[in-house]
Amino acid sequence: MVPDVPQFASAWLGAVKAGGVVSAVNPDLKAEEARYYLNYTRARILVVDLEAMPVIESVWRDCPHLKHVLTVGGTWDAALSVADPDPSFAPTHRDDPAVWLYTSGSTGFPKAAVHKHHDFVFSALTYALPVVGYRSTDKTFSVPRLAFGYALGSNLLFPLIAGGSCVLFREKGSPEKLFQLIAKHRPTMLITVPTSLNQVAGAPGAQDVDFSSLRLAVSAGEALPAELYQRWKKLTGVEVLDGIGSAEMFHIFITNRLGDVKLGSLGRVVEGYRARVCDDEGREVPRGEVGTLWVQGDSMALEYWQQHEKSKQTFRGDWCVSADKFQQDDDGYFYFCGRGDDMLKVGGKWLSPVEVENALLQHAAVREVAVVGFKDKDGLDKPRAFVALHAGKTASDALAEELKAHVRDALAPFKAPREVVFLDALPRSDRGKVLKTELRK
Repeated sequence: MVPDVPQFASAWLGAVKAGGVVSAVNPDLKAEEARYYLNYTRARILVVDLEAMPVIESVWRDCPHLKHVLTVGGTWDAALSVADPDPSFAPTHRDDPAVWLYTSGSTGFPKAAVHKHHDFVFSALTYALPVVGYRSTDKTFSVPRLAFGYALGSNLLFPLIAGGSCVLFREKGSPEKLFQLIAKHRPTMLITVPTSLNQVAGAPGAQDVDFSSLRLAVSAGEALPAELYQRWKKLTGVEVLDGIGSAEMFHIFITNRLGDVKLGSLGRVVEGYRARVCDDEGREVPRGEVGTLWVQGDSMALEYWQQHEKSKQTFRGDWCVSADKFQQDDDGYFYFCGRGDDMLKVGGKWLSPVEVENALLQHAAVREVAVVGFKDKDGLDKPRAFVALHAGKTASDALAEELKAHVRDALAPFKAPREVVFLDALPRSDRGKVLKTELRK
């Protein structure tokens, strides 16, 4: 439970070296969440930021497996200075469990995908080095935190394996903080998510920031709308490689590439992986049709910890069956349509919330949007849009009707939201993903 500070890297790498299994979680957990993770993992050792100690002190009597607590910002540095350094490595095997990565979980507490030692090396050798092109001169910095697998790879393990460096900071990655870091450290690579790109592109003073040190940005976590890509590119001149990964596969397995960015798509499969779009029986559907994404690759997790039935549903032989709906075009590019439980069938036709969201984002008043389904008075599924407006724009019934008409003009009329609800901001998880389960309530 440590923020993005050097001690995170010390603790993570030291635990792996010692032969332990590492589980990293958000240092801002509430007591109920901390109790869950400590008992779910049965962790014997907790490395925790000093600021989070009041939460731990309130729950550790309920956590019988916890034997040792090391604090960062308290006794940690003094303990390191007097410790006898041990240069040996535990004789672990490439197939030994090493790290648990958590799924975001649409309901309940997250579950852990159990990864082997070699999964991280495999992803570096297939994605990070040949596709993104990490090199010794790179200096990365990340909006997502190291507790999440996407940032763990992109902003710690990948730059290290290439001989590069990373910028670590404990604060949240607000646009103002990012501007300060860019000016101070002149990083070459930004690890980010679409929500942050949107915030940066619309932030006061963004036009005055010198982005010239950045050679590229990597985006994942949610689909990057074409309109947002174009605004970012116009502002910064920096290419964005949008891709998709998962806790189950450790990191990104489908991505756009330098010189090969197809707007609106998540790109093509990373060499070393396979992906296909399947129907409910696991048969590959024709190109252009919507189906469930199946992925194969050697970084796939062993199982979900203590979730045997769910593990059997997801991990089927060499294939990982995702919860995501995709399309693949004739050229092999993949398009995210939504999570399986997000997709709507309106009038007998599939409706992708992502498609409607992208259309609404092209309206000048819309800052962010999420589309979910609701039952109308006849019990039929219909789309409802939750919209947060740009500063200076005012919510009104007239604007709601204007947004509906905007979608009807851009897409098939049945895809237009039947209702528009205005919010100050969309609810998000600690990973930055929109909490659509909250919106459905």
